[in-house]
Formats: sequence, structure tokens, C-alpha cells
Amino acid sequence: MMERYQTLSKFAVPSGFRGRGAIQVQLWWLVQGSAFRWSPQFMYGFRRFLLRLFGAKVGRGVLIRPSATFTYPWKVDIGDFAWVGDDVVIYSLGNISIGAHSVVSQRSYICAGTHDPTLEAFDILSSPVVIEEQVWIATDVFVSPGVTIGEGAVVGARSTVLKDLPAGYVCVGYPCVPIRSRKNTPDPSPSSP
Repeated sequence: MMERYQTLSKFAVPSGFRGRGAIQVQLWWLVQGSAFRWSPQFMYGFRRFLLRLFGAKVGRGVLIRPSATFTYPWKVDIGDFAWVGDDVVIYSLGNISIGAHSVVSQRSYICAGTHDPTLEAFDILSSPVVIEEQVWIATDVFVSPGVTIGEGAVVGARSTVLKDLPAGYVCVGYPCVPIRSRKNTPDPSPSSP
């Protein structure tokens, strides 16, 4: 007999997982697919207003492109003067925090949700993502659930972030790893006895 790895007919979204009722979830998706997406490029204030209306914490001067998508805005916190680029996906099944003066460049995917592959019901899970202040996530980067990207880090284009990244480093690759200091200063070496 074949072993059962997953039986999707057993899958169920846990009560309260979305953080709001079905009507508010559907209303957000309707607003996002119309007013948000159709708003002219320069209407950053209008998009900030819509996100705040649905419970997102959005700081001053935040620039969000109309093609960015937010699964559940009430689970999102964006600091002052941050940028969210074209076609960015903020998959906020769990909380996602983007620090002040940080950039999430075009086509990047910030993912705060996954499934438990060890359970037959393929249970859905959330794990927060923290992008600290002054981070630059370059184009087409995937950030995994539960990751923290340290202050001032740079994540190179098309990287896949599977673990926490240190502050102040340029990080690249699959999996993404730090390769050098962002400021090009030598790392301190241990002092000799």
C-alpha cells in the first residue's frame, strides 16, 4: 500500500489564522485588485491610506508601487520612508515588518507562511519575517518564513534567503550568505596575545 505523505482533503485553515473574518479578507482582495492596483504610479499617499484602512502600520513617506500585493495588510508593519517595488509579493500569512529606509525591490517575494510536510493534513503555518532598517533587498529575491535580515544588510539580486542575515553585510546566493561588509571596511581580527 502506498504511504500517505499528504491528503489535501484533510487540510483546513485554522480558526483565526487569517487575523480577520472572511468578509474583510475578501473586501481587501477586491480593493487591492481594483482601486489599489489601478491607482496611478504617483498616488503613494492613496495606497498608504488603503493599507492603513485595512490595518497595516505604514510610516511616513513610504513608497509602494501599485503592482505590489499584500495578502493580509493587518499583519504588515512598514517603517518611515521605506520602498516596496513593482510586483513585490508581501505574503503576510504571518507578521512581516519592513524597517525604516529599507528597500524591497521589484519582483521580490517576502514569505511568512509555509506548510508542515510531516503532517498528512499539510497543516498551514506562519512565521514572522523581520527586515530591519536601511536594508536593500535587490530584485527577485525570495525571503523565507522566520528570517530576520539585519540592519543595513544588502541582499543581492535573485538570492534566496533561508536563514538570518547579519547587519551591515552584502549577502548573495542560494542559499544567501554574507560575502563582505557593506562599507568595505575590513572585519576586525582577533587581537594577538
